[in-house]
This record gives sequence, C-alpha cells and structure tokens, in this order.
Amino acid sequence: MVRGGPRLDHGRRRELGQSFQDGGRHYQRVRPGYPEESARWLVPAGAHDALDVGAGTGKFTALLLEMGLDVTAVDPSEDMLAQLKAHCRAATAVTGTAEATGLPDASFDVVTVAQAWHWCDALAASTELARVLRPHGTLGLVWNQLDTSVPWVHRLSRIMHAGDVYRPGHKPVVGPEFRGLEGHVTHWQDTVTTADLMELTKSRSYYLRAGEATRAKVLSNLDWYLHEHLAYAPGQELDLPYLTLAWRAVKA
Repeated sequence: MVRGGPRLDHGRRRELGQSFQDGGRHYQRVRPGYPEESARWLVPAGAHDALDVGAGTGKFTALLLEMGLDVTAVDPSEDMLAQLKAHCRAATAVTGTAEATGLPDASFDVVTVAQAWHWCDALAASTELARVLRPHGTLGLVWNQLDTSVPWVHRLSRIMHAGDVYRPGHKPVVGPEFRGLEGHVTHWQDTVTTADLMELTKSRSYYLRAGEATRAKVLSNLDWYLHEHLAYAPGQELDLPYLTLAWRAVKA
C-alpha cells in the first residue's frame, strides 16, 4: 500500500521502525535505488541545500549529490549512517529523526524523505521540517513499490509480505505548514537475480520482526514460487517492475 500517513500508533510505529536499526550493510546491498526522474521532479529549480531525512544508507542521498546539491543526511540509526558515510562521502551525516533533526532554522531549500514517511509522526515531522526549510521551500516524499499491476509481481508481493498496493487516489498526510501537495509516478525496472529477491525479502520489516518459523516459511514459499512455479533457474536474472511514487508540497 501507499503508506503515506500516520495509520500506526506511536508505539507500533516505533516498534516496527526498530527493525531497521541494524543491518545497514545488508540494506545497502539488496534494496533498490531510485530513478533520477523522481529526484529531478522533486527538487525545485535553483535549490542548493538539501536535507535527506530517514536517509538510511544513502540510496536517495546519492541522487541529490549527483544533482550537485549540498546534502545533509539525517537518520536515527548509526549503523545505517555508517553505510551512508562510506557511499556518500560528500554528504554531512547527522543522527536524528524527522520529528527532531536538531538542525538550524531555515537552512534548506528542499527536504526529502524517501521510503520513511510511514515511520514518522506526519504532523510532528511536518512542523519540524517546515522549521528547517527556507520560505517557500519544498518537502518531497518518495516511495518505491513493486508494480503489482503485473500479475506475477502482485503474487510475489503477497509472498514477500511487501504490502505494495498502489492506490492512485491516495495522498500522504502532511501538516498545515505545507500547501499544494501533488504527485508523480515513475515506472521502471530493476534487474535482479532470484538470489537478490530472497535477500530483498530479508530486508522487509515483516521478515525482520518475524520469528524463525515464519521466516523459514516465507523463504520456502518464495523459493517455490521463483524456482518451481515461475521456473527461473537459481541465480537467474529477471527484470522486476517498480513504481516510484513521489509527492511534493511547498512550505506555506
């Protein structure tokens, strides 16, 4: 689903988000990046200073750097930031959250949150991110999703417990500090192997918080689906369809 609003209570959100505190090296290796088209659509013309919140290992940070922006990256996980520092040396890495960045007022032209807004308290985060944005600065929210309009991918997402169901009319929740929320969809494909898909599944929050029996069942079902039902050879490459969903809003 498009997890754009605070559907989870604070305790549950915190519990699930803790799944990503460790395992930064694995996350960096198996999670897809983002298409350049999405980043260029989000970033306003003339932007110079960018803040990437919930930056993780730097998947979206890297795109911002490639666009020539000065980037500060914030994440609560030191393990994730260690990977970011290794892969995005030009970025300034800061430990913090969307609700409490610890950064100065009016310091950035654009703030991005990629694959993380659903872990945030949307209203508290909106207040904080509006504070660090300059007047008329842009908030950009991004999610990668498996393209479940493709039947075999839809079944794959169910087996992986990926939760990817695109709802065209849905918008993420942002606070009253922002106006003019609009969306953009990029269709693209990531070339992966069946082994990559097994590892990608292990990076999902459902798998990370599951017990050993549930994990074994998920991997067994995925192995059957890829190698028996779809008849891919172990390690064979395939093109995995994705959607990248992006929204942008301007500081009111």
